[in-house]
Amino acid sequence: MIDLYTWTTPNGQKVSIMLEEVGLPYRLHPINILAEDQFDPAFLKVAPNNKIPAIVDTDTGLHLMESGAILMYLAEKTGKLWPQDFPTKWRVVEWLMWQMGGPGPFLGQVHHFVKFNPGKSTYAEERYSKEAKRLWGVLDRRLAEVEYVAGDYSIADIAIWPWISRFEWQTVDFANYPNVKRWYLALAARPAVRRGWDVLKEGRAIPMP
Repeated sequence: MIDLYTWTTPNGQKVSIMLEEVGLPYRLHPINILAEDQFDPAFLKVAPNNKIPAIVDTDTGLHLMESGAILMYLAEKTGKLWPQDFPTKWRVVEWLMWQMGGPGPFLGQVHHFVKFNPGKSTYAEERYSKEAKRLWGVLDRRLAEVEYVAGDYSIADIAIWPWISRFEWQTVDFANYPNVKRWYLALAARPAVRRGWDVLKEGRAIPMP
């Protein structure tokens, strides 16, 4: 059993989607970041960086924070969605790290400045919106070559997709990124992705282009 501490953010949705894909049983512990639940001392024992998501594996007693590390752990635990043959293993890691270092932090800044704080900093809005389009372009060019970002469906796709699902906040138009659109819709049609995206079971529909 996996205890999952999460909320409806892209980083949180990565792990709930992964758990649904691999079929591991899990218990949901909502951490309402708007109510600052992430600063609760009990949660800090699991996630010292006071960020969601985090997990506790009751089989082993291991607790983990950081969504990328959790995806790798769950993939290794189940033997699913992370091929171990060389060089495929490292292609998956490459694109997982790309998400952690690129779309995660930079699209998050677009959300902060463009969606939630428009007019506060023209420089920041322009800087991060430009970087969002660049990152979408990188992904689109990659997906022109392969069906999924690392070849076959993997934890790399699971890491990236929830960030793309916030496209309405990111000053991008799917019409300019047809390969991303094809890939996005393919993942959105997966039952496990739909369940994991609406992890709180609120009946939230996946945004569609």
